[in-house]
Amino acid sequence: MAGNTTNNITYFAETNFRNERKRFGIKRRDRTKHMYIIGKTGMGKTTLLENMTIQDIQKGEGVAIIDPHGEFAEKMLNFVPEDRIDDVVYFAPHDIDWPIAFNVMENVDPTQRHLVSAGLLGVFKKIWVDAWSARMEYILNNTILALLEYPNSTLLGINRMFADKDYRKEVVSKITDPVIKAFWTNEFAKYADKFATEATAAIQNKVGQFVSNPLIRNIIGQSKSAFDIRDIMDGKKILIMNLSKGRIGEENSRLIGQMLITKIYLAAMSRVDVPEDERSDFYLYVDEFQNFAGESFAGILSEARKYRLNLTLAHQYIAQMDETVGDAVFGNVGTLLTFRVGAADAEFLEKEFEPEFYAQDVVNLGFANIYLKLMIDGVASRPFSATTLPPIKPAEKSYADKIIERSREKYASARQEVEEEIATWHSRPDAKSDTGKGEVLPSGPTKSIPHPGDEKPQLYEAVCAACGKKTYVPFKPDGKRPTYCKVHRSKSTPVYNIGAVEAKEKIVPNKKETISLSELEDRKRTSPKMDELRRALSEAIGGGHVKEEDELDLDSLPVERNSDDDKGGSKDEKSGVLKSGDKIKFK
Repeated sequence: MAGNTTNNITYFAETNFRNERKRFGIKRRDRTKHMYIIGKTGMGKTTLLENMTIQDIQKGEGVAIIDPHGEFAEKMLNFVPEDRIDDVVYFAPHDIDWPIAFNVMENVDPTQRHLVSAGLLGVFKKIWVDAWSARMEYILNNTILALLEYPNSTLLGINRMFADKDYRKEVVSKITDPVIKAFWTNEFAKYADKFATEATAAIQNKVGQFVSNPLIRNIIGQSKSAFDIRDIMDGKKILIMNLSKGRIGEENSRLIGQMLITKIYLAAMSRVDVPEDERSDFYLYVDEFQNFAGESFAGILSEARKYRLNLTLAHQYIAQMDETVGDAVFGNVGTLLTFRVGAADAEFLEKEFEPEFYAQDVVNLGFANIYLKLMIDGVASRPFSATTLPPIKPAEKSYADKIIERSREKYASARQEVEEEIATWHSRPDAKSDTGKGEVLPSGPTKSIPHPGDEKPQLYEAVCAACGKKTYVPFKPDGKRPTYCKVHRSKSTPVYNIGAVEAKEKIVPNKKETISLSELEDRKRTSPKMDELRRALSEAIGGGHVKEEDELDLDSLPVERNSDDDKGGSKDEKSGVLKSGDKIKFK
């Protein structure tokens, strides 16, 4: 190490073999291969992360910290020197009075939209594991990809896409991707209201849990992000993300953390426009990283090195990772470091450290003692033991309060202003819901199920037999059958379409249950029971009672028929389909 300057090495431990204490660290270029730290809680992982982060900050490096606990992030504020106060972006969602805007959907390159969608779907899938379904993923993916093409869209637009037809129409008009556009124009547009409600209710419910929380809504609901991650990376600034689960909730912490990691990755990939030797190193520290590691995280591990995004990841045990993420970690990480772990993890890690160390050695490690394979000049060393360095003492003067205040001034907005902006967005003249009242679609059955291409039936003037008032009916009165106005018609069963059951919630009364004709249609058009049909026909002919031995000519009933039915024909006893010209005899 004698030939290396101190600035080129980040120190984190000292050797303990045969009691020879020699401080060592990892070189800058070896950190591009990433670093993985595992160990039980209370073994010294966070202290190691803190020591490395402090050195990077004091050397003027670009640093990002994602901390789901809060203490690590808050402590690092005490180590920022005075000359770097303006470099810090302190992102703390729990600071509810001063929300900092962060929009993961802002200005996403068309070639990277699928990465944003995959990142969001990954965290949603992880959070909603019990409620996740293929249909939910399909619709949500098409919704996110549609919104990514719409200017100034945010995650608040997801639920509005389902509740606001005018907004949905406006968004769809901006879609250029033919596959996404086809989904909304050829598929979703043909969903019956009832099916659309059922298909989107789960998404609205889950997304609504996030956006209904003002703490989260005021951050993700602003269309313009307050900070540019690409600028932070290129300018070697400091991004400290305090995602304390105890203050904002575990699911909210996961969602925001995953979005931030996705955005950091996209910012790193955008460096393709800069020659590789001109890209400055940027160090990302993620404590308890399994909280933010979705399925797309495997791609980040394999691609980040090219763009000088250097990861240092820490967590407690292997089972916390998905299998794909675990494979990516052990397949791409250059430096592997373990504190004491459980027996199951020790058996797995034994393959990495044998023959120098075995599972029994790993489970018996003491506090701050580690085994590691260190990347040295691009080559992994043989496993050796060491002891991590003690915590670095803070400077005599802390600028933490000044940093928080300066960060608010530069990046935050007053809560009232943000809430007014979001309220204005929701109350725009075109912000009408499908229900006409601005609310989310109901989760229960609707009163009618219109189909694309339906035309309004021709109406004929008639006189109500009950009250004598003028009314309109969908058939031409013949003077023989009584007609009723809407008030009196609603007291009995409405007219039925026998040939092709009209998709409306018309009820056939039954002693045991109430069956809608839309449900009968869903049952492959199976014929109703005889007593049900008798009651329905009784009402259809104006309140008379159909008795046994009666014969009814379908041509005399006020029903609508398909054109194919007008050709006449007899009742097919196997299919149970009634055609024009048939007669029904009740026995």
